[in-house]
Amino acid sequence: MEINKELIQKVVKNARLELTEQEIKEFIPQIKEVLNAFSKLKEASSNNLEPSFQPIEVKNITRDDKISSCLTQDQALQNAEHKKEGFFKGPKTI
Repeated sequence: MEINKELIQKVVKNARLELTEQEIKEFIPQIKEVLNAFSKLKEASSNNLEPSFQPIEVKNITRDDKISSCLTQDQALQNAEHKKEGFFKGPKTI
């Protein structure tokens, strides 16, 4: 792929960016360098390798549910400033 001023201007327009001529001139060699670095991946041998759709093993990080004691309704409400008939009282909603 040829990296030139026209291609950069097209990308800039599609991305709705505003770049000066000087910035475009600076980006051309930088983008060429990045693409050259990625093109070296084509040289790497991938024969006899299984596809890896998830590079890091996915593990279930949730813990098992364990039954334990919990607060009673009275304990939960004991420090509540606004309570009514055994429930938390909140502001009116419309």
